[in-house]
Amino acid sequence: MKANRVYELRVNRHRGGPDSIEVLDIASMEIALFWDLLPHQTRRMARALRADLAQMDPAAFLAKWSRYQME
Repeated sequence: MKANRVYELRVNRHRGGPDSIEVLDIASMEIALFWDLLPHQTRRMARALRADLAQMDPAAFLAKWSRYQME
């Protein structure tokens, strides 16, 4: 099973402040991963996340991207 069947990507663009990206667990609708980003970073990050969601299994996706999560 691919990660995009388990997780949903939400990109939130904010005027005058940082954008945010959330990866939600579809079953529980809880946030699995979260980032605040500068507007110029958002598109590249979202593109990379979408590619990995479509190609990787859920455990590998979470393991890879949790290293980069903002705390």
